[in-house]
Amino acid sequence: MGRLWVFAFLAAAVASTMVASRLDAAVFNPRTFTLANGMKVVVIENHRIPAVTHMVWYKAGAADEPRGKSGVAHYLEHLMFKGTRVYGPGEFSRLVAVNGGRENAFTTHDYTAYHQTVARDRLELVMKLEADRMTHLTLSPKLAKPELQVVLEERRMRIDNDPGSQLDEQVRAALFLHHPYGIPVIGWEPEIKELTASDALAFYRARYAPNNAILVIAGDITLEEVKPLAEKYYGAIAAHPIPPRARGIEPAPITKRRVVLESDRVRRPSFTRSYLAPSYRMGEPGQAYALAVLSEILGGGGTSRLYRSLVIEQKVAVGAGTAYDPDVRDLARFSVYVSPRDGVELSAIEAAVDAEIARLLADGVSDDEIARAKKRLQANAIYARDSLQTGARVLGATLALDGTVEEVETWPERIGAVTAAEVAAAARFVLEPTRSVTGFLVPGGKS
Repeated sequence: MGRLWVFAFLAAAVASTMVASRLDAAVFNPRTFTLANGMKVVVIENHRIPAVTHMVWYKAGAADEPRGKSGVAHYLEHLMFKGTRVYGPGEFSRLVAVNGGRENAFTTHDYTAYHQTVARDRLELVMKLEADRMTHLTLSPKLAKPELQVVLEERRMRIDNDPGSQLDEQVRAALFLHHPYGIPVIGWEPEIKELTASDALAFYRARYAPNNAILVIAGDITLEEVKPLAEKYYGAIAAHPIPPRARGIEPAPITKRRVVLESDRVRRPSFTRSYLAPSYRMGEPGQAYALAVLSEILGGGGTSRLYRSLVIEQKVAVGAGTAYDPDVRDLARFSVYVSPRDGVELSAIEAAVDAEIARLLADGVSDDEIARAKKRLQANAIYARDSLQTGARVLGATLALDGTVEEVETWPERIGAVTAAEVAAAARFVLEPTRSVTGFLVPGGKS
């Protein structure tokens, strides 16, 4: 099934110096304001249940790490639970739990986010806790060093012991020749082993600040209730200069690349191909929306071209689809993936994929395909309104990527405006062999 994360990259806050503004919203109806220290605040009312999701997003991810310190952004995410001058190690999580809440955090190449879901009358507690660790984190080698082993074990479990993840890591590294998107978020093992508490604190002090963060609160709450609490806890934190996000410029690709991973832990071979693609932030206007529609037509589920051709008609695969991830700050990936039937060679799968892409490039897409794809994508926007967390994640992610609220709220319209000619042009630009890395996962070899 195609995995276009429609709302992981669609909106940002309106910088309006403490004056709340109601937008003519089409999706989440957010209300926004900006604290005097530069911290953007978004409030999404959802009164279905008496609960709220509280999220703080920092514009600080793995692609912002110093060279040679891969994994430090993710390492810091772990260490943010190790205590401050006010609350001891583990106290943050304990207080959230005893008050009936759930909390977690995650790091990507572009941002790090911390979130809690609690009853509405516990919102002030989590705001107090999160604001405290925005500025008062304390780390010692005694606390930090054991957590490094936790991170290394996480890498072993998620990547080193999973051939599929290993292949994806190598494909990404080949796709991005120079840009830090080619470095895994969790980091390369030799560099992880060398990280210290001082490295984490340096990253924290440089990039964790209210003027580099977004607060998003969604649920049974109003802006009028949130505003005085945000001023009290986050507004009291001083801003400081943030270093530029110096990531380098990815050179234009000049040749297609192939990556083969053999492992005796592989039970079923697989085929994947990733293309360097525009995102919502990088590329010609409208390209990303056209690619979203293209992904739905080519690989978005059981009615898509790839699935019908390879799984239903030719019966050479048990699964096929596409994945387009435009919710990044720089260049994105457009990927094709196929699981062959038993006994079918990967060379036959590659030939079938190539033939389907060639047909699309030669003949374009029909108006009916465009209409059905747009309808499915727009339906996702409607369903997204029902979730307490979805709006907070969508708006927070886009804010962290320097997007706008208007982009989120008009996303269905932008998808609706995509034409067959735009989809064909986007396909010709992206589905170019020199922009691709093809990956093969093969049984055999050493584990």
